Amino acid sequence: MNGAQALMKTLADAGVSVCFSNPGTSEMHFVAALDREPRMRAVLTLFEGVATGAADGYARMAGRPAATLLHLGCGLGNGLANLHNARKGRVPVVNIVGDHATYHVKYDAQLQSDIETVARNVSTWVRTSASTGALGDDAAQAVAAAMGPPGQVATLILPADVSWSEGGMPALPLPMASPPVAEEATIDAIIQALRSGGRTALLLGARALREPGLLAASRIAAHTGAGLFAEVFPTRIERGAGLPHVERLAYFAELAAVQLHGLEHLILVDAKSPVSFFAYPGKASDLVPEGCTVHTLASPIEDALGGLQRLATRIGADAAAPVLQAPVRPDRPRGKLTAEKVCKAVGHLLPERAIIVDEAQTSGVLLPHFTRGAPRHDVVTLTGGAIGQGLPNAVGVAIACPDRPVLALVGDGSAMYTLQALWTMAREKLNVTTIVLNNRSYAILNVELQRMGATGSGNGAGEKARAQLELGNPGLDFVRMGAGMGVHAVRATTADELVDALDYALRAPGPHLIEAVVPSAFSGLKLRLLPHVLGSLARLPQPLARALKRKVSP
Repeated sequence: MNGAQALMKTLADAGVSVCFSNPGTSEMHFVAALDREPRMRAVLTLFEGVATGAADGYARMAGRPAATLLHLGCGLGNGLANLHNARKGRVPVVNIVGDHATYHVKYDAQLQSDIETVARNVSTWVRTSASTGALGDDAAQAVAAAMGPPGQVATLILPADVSWSEGGMPALPLPMASPPVAEEATIDAIIQALRSGGRTALLLGARALREPGLLAASRIAAHTGAGLFAEVFPTRIERGAGLPHVERLAYFAELAAVQLHGLEHLILVDAKSPVSFFAYPGKASDLVPEGCTVHTLASPIEDALGGLQRLATRIGADAAAPVLQAPVRPDRPRGKLTAEKVCKAVGHLLPERAIIVDEAQTSGVLLPHFTRGAPRHDVVTLTGGAIGQGLPNAVGVAIACPDRPVLALVGDGSAMYTLQALWTMAREKLNVTTIVLNNRSYAILNVELQRMGATGSGNGAGEKARAQLELGNPGLDFVRMGAGMGVHAVRATTADELVDALDYALRAPGPHLIEAVVPSAFSGLKLRLLPHVLGSLARLPQPLARALKRKVSP
């Protein structure tokens, strides 16, 4: 048995059953070994960023890692952005990165690079396998490291001669460590905070946003009066009718500051203490209100569900009734198509057990509001902020959950980063419906240009600056691009066309693409909708609410 065959068997024995690949010459023995392992599904992608993003999406829904197969340091480099998103989401991914044969490295051939240095930027665990005999053990350790806790990216570098040489020995899966539960002293301090009489909230992330964690947190909130928030961009959140509704923190720091205004205690449950996405001139980066004490019920290496359940029992909330979202859908939208109406259409038609992959950026700002009472569904979001995640994530999600409808919402700029994912959707016959919200711009950057104060004193952006943020010259034709990669594609310019196209796509098997031509989201987002974007706006004194509206309005 050669090294590649031993590696393949070790991965399959450890429960890794999908490999998203973009191979090259150094990986040919691994490619050949695929034919000898029926438990491993091989999915070809046309760009490494699709492979890494698909592995991320797969693991978010499957709860176990997929493998990627990448070609040398350049291939790994091409996949870094979506590995960054996986790292920020604490998602388990196992990268297999081919390298030159060990004796060839000294010649510094054209594709020679320092792969370990590239990998360390996104990988908690990195190893170059030094021998064929050790490769199986290395692979078992890579899988165990990826599974955590917490979930993480593990990168195993595979020299070509280690792969092709005989003497490979598969290794058994390593036992998984059980995460610890919060200590009694931590629980005592949090109970004291919840009973203090001051405004208190729980901030939920990652594993706390699944049904068991949501129910436990909602019982605690109902019993104590604490607020419930979710991270800005959750790795995966279960939501919809019959589940507790949790208000996500806003992307804009000004809005998040409103949500957190007046808090005296903030309790983190598998979530990071909130900070602004970027630094802004004259504005604070730390979003925790002055005088607020931050408590940690569960860190990323601890048992979030166990901590919530222990807290609920200790504080006497086990019998409390969680507050559940009632079923409600928006009416069918009609007339001129806007980003708001796209979100309404999704809420109007979203099927039971759907999975939404949300990278709609500014155009999707109202999506959580219009889908909160839809049938139960999951949402996967842009955890690391590196755009180009949506379409690859949808590939992985659909392979992990072939019996569930997948709906990917992406902006036009984001879609162009990893459009090759459409080809893989067609090749694998995946039931993914993609809505590309085409507003012909990087709309979020138009907003950020103003928020950064980069446009001067009220003079606006100049011609060259505006040109860097618009995508309409020439216009992008997603219908032709989708059809060119084998995906059924249509364009919608009215709300009626969109609803009809979405209804058909959700009923017909295979991948579909709908290009929704919309104006810039923030040009049509009226101030009357801010309470829907941010439910806690109503809690503010009116002078502060009016000041906030002026601050965030472009």
